Amino acid sequence: MTESIRWQHFEPATLKAAAAADRPMLMLLTVPWCQHCRELLATSFADPQVVAAVHDSVVPVHVDAERRPDVNQRYGTGGWPTIAWLTPDGELIAHQNWLSAEQLRAQIERVRTTWKTNKEDIRRGLRELWAHRDDRSPAPPRTKLRREMVDDIVDAIYEKLDHRYGGFGEGSKFPHPEALDFALVQVSKRDDERMREVVTLTLDRMMESPLHDTVEGGFFRYSRTPDWQTPNHEKLLDQNALVMRAYLEGYQVFGRDAYRSTAEGIAGWMLLVMRDAHTGAFAGSQHGDADTFAGSRAMRERQQPSIDRTVYCGANALAVSSLLKAAAVLGHPEWRDTAMETLRFLLENLYDGQDVFHYWDGTYHLPGMLADQALLIRALIDASQNTGDADLLLPAEAIAERVIARHKAPNGGFFDILHDPGNKGSMRRRNRSILDNATLAESLVRLSYLSRRPEFYDEAVAALESFAQDYKEYGYYVAGYGRAIDLIFYEPLFLTIVGNRDEAASVELRRTALSTYVPSRIVQMLDPRHDPVLLGRSGFTVEATPVVHLTVGRTRRGTARTPDELLLAIETIESERRQSRS
Repeated sequence: MTESIRWQHFEPATLKAAAAADRPMLMLLTVPWCQHCRELLATSFADPQVVAAVHDSVVPVHVDAERRPDVNQRYGTGGWPTIAWLTPDGELIAHQNWLSAEQLRAQIERVRTTWKTNKEDIRRGLRELWAHRDDRSPAPPRTKLRREMVDDIVDAIYEKLDHRYGGFGEGSKFPHPEALDFALVQVSKRDDERMREVVTLTLDRMMESPLHDTVEGGFFRYSRTPDWQTPNHEKLLDQNALVMRAYLEGYQVFGRDAYRSTAEGIAGWMLLVMRDAHTGAFAGSQHGDADTFAGSRAMRERQQPSIDRTVYCGANALAVSSLLKAAAVLGHPEWRDTAMETLRFLLENLYDGQDVFHYWDGTYHLPGMLADQALLIRALIDASQNTGDADLLLPAEAIAERVIARHKAPNGGFFDILHDPGNKGSMRRRNRSILDNATLAESLVRLSYLSRRPEFYDEAVAALESFAQDYKEYGYYVAGYGRAIDLIFYEPLFLTIVGNRDEAASVELRRTALSTYVPSRIVQMLDPRHDPVLLGRSGFTVEATPVVHLTVGRTRRGTARTPDELLLAIETIESERRQSRS
């Protein structure tokens, strides 16, 4: 029987063994749904000469990049598979995406020889590299946020629009739902014709293309060509949750039934294919098999592509938020119940009152990823708005407090991982992601209003300001950052419903408040029986029947007592705001 590589886990014991043996490390980063990853393992890494060279010269480590995004961020190339070469103490030397068996054998020998003969030069070079970067760590004075920053991101999005096929760029085509979400905000606020083209052209072309799975619903990850016609057939939970939100909001703004049915199809795939009925949680991804997906529904039932059943906190939190929105917009109250079941699973299995964990495979793993905490806070806010249960804000506040205490960077913003004095090599350095910081900042702004805690708002502004000098470098990729800034300058329309949250009139007012497209809207139900503290902070009085108090930012703009009054008040306020900005 042919010997295979004895892959090890990336953990302190492995690093200790590598250092003791003075052997470089070979790290292979893969993701479960990646066909190229499986091919690389079955070809280059199965070659007997490669297996022998690996065991003779390096310490082999195999990492699931989805389970370990902290490792992937520090050693990966941004694509998969990644073959990374590390010093014995875990510093990145170099990395590639694909090597044939012959190339891999040659590279192993090159790394082995170079390490034996030049290890001190390599170490010195790495020390000088990081000393140079660390010397730049004192940040310049924080730059204040400006309205024009939103315009810059609008321009960056339109500049990269493919006017023929929609989407962005001229090569491989990804949906980029965050950019569509931001563009829809600009359409709603100021009737921006350029952003209207971005949204409608992209949603239409995607929906009509083979990227859209019209049999089971949902969208494949990307197209290898800019016309959307050559999809890679894997499907990811997190991406589909965001794409569903884009189609839901497209339906709200433009009223196109095709957008509605496309969103319903994504929800159907999530609920029928990806959801585990036993736990109520969603799987992370579905593998891509072109032959299976080219066939009929009957063929698919016979050859169901395999599913990675790992439960990821961030992806499930996105699914919760999108299902709650779909329930409100499309009139499926049962989806709200499903979303709440998923949220309960996350709170019971991936949050212990102290830490939020990244994934669950029968037990929880990897605490303290910033992205997971930001998305779980958002899901709790969305759940509170949709159910009228203000108590759901309590874990959101607790998570936010710990993020601020443990992740805050001295120069502004928040680090991606917890500080661990035991980390070695590249894992010792904590990074600040503009995208994760933007997600957290928007969540903190909304939480500040709902909890009546202005310190959360201040932390959000400070985090956004810490990226205000270099956001342009990222182009349309930082649409989420633009959306968060927009919420600072285009203050939230805050709808506070005071009354018995279970009363039919309250339920109808809440449904009405959530059904229209107002991207800055925040909805809160305050029940005097359950929420005396928040009610006291709000300053609102209790009446015999439910009443909605409307404020823009901190400025009161009147009340409404019926759904028709509420819709009219919302439209009047938003119309005035649009006119004042035109």
